[in-house]
Amino acid sequence: MKKLKRLGIVILILIAMFAVYVEIVNRNSNNMTYRQKVLKAVYPAWMWFSKLTGKNTDKLENAGVMSPVSFYSLKTTLNNGDVFDFGTVKGKKVLLVNTASDCGYTNQYADLQKLYEKYKDKLLIMGFPANDFKEQERGSNEEIAEFCKKNYGISFPLAQKSVVVKSADQNPVFQWLTDAAKNGWNHKYPSWNFSKYLVDENGILINYFDPSVSPLSDEVVNAINKQ
Repeated sequence: MKKLKRLGIVILILIAMFAVYVEIVNRNSNNMTYRQKVLKAVYPAWMWFSKLTGKNTDKLENAGVMSPVSFYSLKTTLNNGDVFDFGTVKGKKVLLVNTASDCGYTNQYADLQKLYEKYKDKLLIMGFPANDFKEQERGSNEEIAEFCKKNYGISFPLAQKSVVVKSADQNPVFQWLTDAAKNGWNHKYPSWNFSKYLVDENGILINYFDPSVSPLSDEVVNAINKQ
């Protein structure tokens, strides 16, 4: 009986310590749910575990195949309702990421912002919020924009919430990214939230990175800097 009591006390102490840790990590967070706070706190451990198990760690690279359909023919509607023409970013690399606010990878918003601030002269990052994986993005466009701005200081553009997986309603940008008949070689759909597609300065899809590949990883940074 004493052993059970001691075990109960230890468990309570560990829970209390974790709760304190969560609050420390989230001391600058605004209007986050407790789930979102916990996910942010355990993000480093989640990334470590994912790499250890090989979960969502795929990396694909174009072997020099051209795109049958021009990337620069694509347009998308931004979070604020404006229409964005990808033809206006010729000469820049473009990183396209499907995002969500209630995901184990959500803290990658912070990494994406750091990446954008460092390379924005030659790189456009665009987030595509989607509710396709376990309904981890239930918010409205306005709520998503507020969440990203207040908690991660996002300054790169966000598209309107849409569908990124294969369906009749799939966002046209992701139709191009996941159809080899259009992009020339890749048919891999996002494996989860925060899958990453990199298009080069000439509108060629050159890389795909799974969610467990950090935006600040050597693989992503090297691909951005590749001439």
